[in-house]
Amino acid sequence: MYPIEIVAPMKAEVTNHGFKELQTSEEADSALKQPGTSLLFINSVCGCSAGTARPGVIMAVQNATTKKPDQLLTSFAGFDIDAVKQARNYLMPYPPSSPAIALLKDGKVVHMIERHMIEGRPAQMIAANLLQAFEEYC
Repeated sequence: MYPIEIVAPMKAEVTNHGFKELQTSEEADSALKQPGTSLLFINSVCGCSAGTARPGVIMAVQNATTKKPDQLLTSFAGFDIDAVKQARNYLMPYPPSSPAIALLKDGKVVHMIERHMIEGRPAQMIAANLLQAFEEYC
């Protein structure tokens, strides 16, 4: 498990933009069972998370106008162990990936961005991808 001193600023980067932290399996279950749309960001300490995933999800949320998810959720891989494990049950059949960005509708994944789709792509591309998904599913 990563020390809080390392993850706290990375968590704050998204929670300061309206994302609700899921820190326990119960919180993950409760949030992900809600009707409507949920954007779930599995945060990570890796470089692609810092360079493109976090900026990309923030950019998407800030630029969403009429259509946006009902809930913004986040959990941190390697820190919020139980919450991430439980959240990944909702992301099946996708394999565990961190970072990862999922749009769920009524508890089911309708759009998924896995790590291999984040690596090497600019934050603007991640944001554009998410904005298209918001338009389609929200």
